[in-house]
Amino acid sequence: MEGSRAARAWGIAGATFVLACALPPPPEPPTPGIDAEREVLLLKAQTPIEHPVRIVFDWSSNDRGARAGGRGVARVEPPDRIRLDLFLENGELAVKAALIGRELRLPPGAPDDILPPPDFLWGALGVFRPAIGSTLLGGRVLEDGAMRFDYRLDDREGIAFRFAGDELLEVELTEAGHVVQRVEIEHDGESYPARARYRNLAEFRELRIERDQVERVEGFPPDIWRPVTMRIGAPSDDEFRSERRGRASLPSSGPPHPRPRPE
Repeated sequence: MEGSRAARAWGIAGATFVLACALPPPPEPPTPGIDAEREVLLLKAQTPIEHPVRIVFDWSSNDRGARAGGRGVARVEPPDRIRLDLFLENGELAVKAALIGRELRLPPGAPDDILPPPDFLWGALGVFRPAIGSTLLGGRVLEDGAMRFDYRLDDREGIAFRFAGDELLEVELTEAGHVVQRVEIEHDGESYPARARYRNLAEFRELRIERDQVERVEGFPPDIWRPVTMRIGAPSDDEFRSERRGRASLPSSGPPHPRPRPE
């Protein structure tokens, strides 16, 4: 009898052990909830565009193996204006454009595959500017503590923004659930990001920018927001006149001074 009882006890213990091994692990604790609409309003209010600035940066692009690069100038004016001029290494103008809100203005005949779409241009500056008409689907806290906000653009497209605190880290565009475009932003404590990397995953294109200097200015001539003509070579005098009276911050006949390179 005692032997049979011991056998039954061992059998029950063994079955319990087998069942315990077969059971799935306990569910992970729920993701902390956030008030997405409230957080979005706060992040929109923390835009870095507080006054006119002129940003000089280095840029490089890779379009299916075709590489280019040089220096660039971004002139930023509140509340929603950016003027961009990109120069090649030899000083020739590669592209110029103005972004007003979400309207990207390019001169007739200008290449339209160098600059990212508006959502990603704003993202590269660290500015959170969801498209008008997009629908906020919700927000959540990720494992690393970052916050992610998802928007629906239409039946196929969506866009997501990832933040660490009030710093925009990433913008992703999805089509049918697949990421097709992305910009990743790096910060260093300054008002504008240190670096940004845009990738069009569907078309195998990439654009990298690295901030060199930021200068606060009084304002810009109104005609720079209308890049009507695309003239390869040095920009016209009216586009790169001095933004401050009595001080030529850029030469009137060419791009910003190149950064000295080591021998």
